[in-house]
Amino acid sequence: MVRYGNLIEKIADADNIMYAVIKAYRGKMRKKEVRDMLVSDVYDFCSKLSEEFLSGSVKFGNYRYFKVYEPKERDICASILSERIAQHAIMNVCGEIFDNFQISDSYACRKGFGQYAGLERACYFHRRNKWYLKLDVRKCFDSVSHDILKELIAHKIKDKVLLNVLGNIIDTYHSSLSTEDVKRGLPIGNLTSQYFANHYLAVSDHYIKEQLGVKCFVRYMDDMILWDNDKKRLLDNGKKIGEFLKNHLSLHLKEICHHNTRFGLPFLGYRVLHSGDTKVRLLLTPNSKKRFIKRVREYKGNLNAGLWDEKEYMQHLLPATSFALKADALGLVLKTINEN
Repeated sequence: MVRYGNLIEKIADADNIMYAVIKAYRGKMRKKEVRDMLVSDVYDFCSKLSEEFLSGSVKFGNYRYFKVYEPKERDICASILSERIAQHAIMNVCGEIFDNFQISDSYACRKGFGQYAGLERACYFHRRNKWYLKLDVRKCFDSVSHDILKELIAHKIKDKVLLNVLGNIIDTYHSSLSTEDVKRGLPIGNLTSQYFANHYLAVSDHYIKEQLGVKCFVRYMDDMILWDNDKKRLLDNGKKIGEFLKNHLSLHLKEICHHNTRFGLPFLGYRVLHSGDTKVRLLLTPNSKKRFIKRVREYKGNLNAGLWDEKEYMQHLLPATSFALKADALGLVLKTINEN
């Protein structure tokens, strides 16, 4: 097993931190905290952050908390700009280390993968199998054990200063599932949380692929799908995965969902359906339809009220319509866009 050292110096490098500043600024130039930092001396900030990395004294945990309600209600922890820059600097160097531990069919938060690649792979497996099993971890981010996560990270990284820094990030947040003996939880909204959660669940991915020998498997964060033509084997594997998650990662599954593939698979906002022997058809789920209609009406309202110009309207509309048109939803898109 390869463990990586001498990483903190790379993270503290001036060029790496400046690159992190650029990534943190991207798309946020109108925000006050970004404008304020531009007015101040950004080079002094980078120099100070470099020194804090080398000494291991960089601070984290200054969060702004708020809720989002789509696609479901979640508590979000937004870091201040300086902490977001620090997290980008860390992941510029460490992101590849975490990514290299991922299996090829893990699709969330990975460069060159993503939602549509995962959906395409799911369609490939769906049309070749009779049964599917859908697994979902209960309160995944809130359930991650700090001790287990730190141990897993230490299997890949041996730089003691960096391990302390990463440990400090992990310790900034405790979910309601924490107890006096077991601290749990990753803050949704942190860049590092995406990598940490993916790394945590990759342990079960390797178990599924290498020990259970499952060939048809896709994971998008905590959504896991298995396919098989043998229903009994599929259900047995689902039971074994639940036991592995409980015993090795202290995670628990929601109720297991299994169906014949001809009844359709809800995945990533779509419903994957058989459309003939070797073809699949994509439909929007009812919730996806509602969100699309709501968003388009909101965008049109902003345009009509003069809050957005035509360019801003199109910048928001195009991603929404692209998502919808991935499915068989042309009629819905045209009707929604053209309604008064």
